Amino acid sequence: MATDPDEQLLERIGRGDTTAVSVLVSRKLPKLLSLARRMLGDAIEAEDVAQETLLRTWKQAAVWVPGKARIDTWMHRVALNLCYDRLRRRRDTSSTDDIELVDPAQSAPARIEADQTAKQVRAAITALPERQREAIQLTYYQELSNQEAAGVMNVSVEALESLLARARRSLRTAMSGADNKDPKESMGKRK
Repeated sequence: MATDPDEQLLERIGRGDTTAVSVLVSRKLPKLLSLARRMLGDAIEAEDVAQETLLRTWKQAAVWVPGKARIDTWMHRVALNLCYDRLRRRRDTSSTDDIELVDPAQSAPARIEADQTAKQVRAAITALPERQREAIQLTYYQELSNQEAAGVMNVSVEALESLLARARRSLRTAMSGADNKDPKESMGKRK
C-alpha cells in the first residue's frame, strides 16, 4: 500500500505546527466544501461542516495511527456523517438549486433547457437511495477513485461498483422518463 501523502502533515499538526494546519486547510477545504454543498444544498451549512471536519482532524492529529486509514478517506467519512446528521435533523427536503453562472453566449431557450435538465438531474440524484447517492457524489463530484470511495463508504470495491451500477440505471430511467414528459407539465402547467 502506498504511503499517505498527508501523514507527515498530520504528524506536524499533532506537534503544533501552525504552518501544517494552513497547508491542510488549503489542500482539503475546497473538496470538503464541494461535498457538503452538494449533500446539503446550503453554502452556509457546508462551511460549518467543512470547518467541523477540519477541527476534528486537528484534534485527531496527535493520536492518529499511521497506516490505519487514509487521512483523506477519514475526512470524507467525517464530512459525510456530519452532512447526514444535518439532513436527519432537517427532515424536510432542502432546495437542490445551486447558484449557477450564466453563459452570456448561450441563448435564453438554451439556458432554460440547460437549467431544466440540471434540475432534473439533481432531483433524480436526490431521489436515489442514500448509499447510491453517496457513491455517485464521491465518485463523480468528489472525483475519488472507486477504491477511495469504497474506503470512505466502508464497503468493498465490488459493492461500490454495484451501488454505482444501480444508481446509473436509476438515473437513466429517471432521465428518460423526464425527457418523455410534456414540456408544459415540467413547467408546472396543466393541459
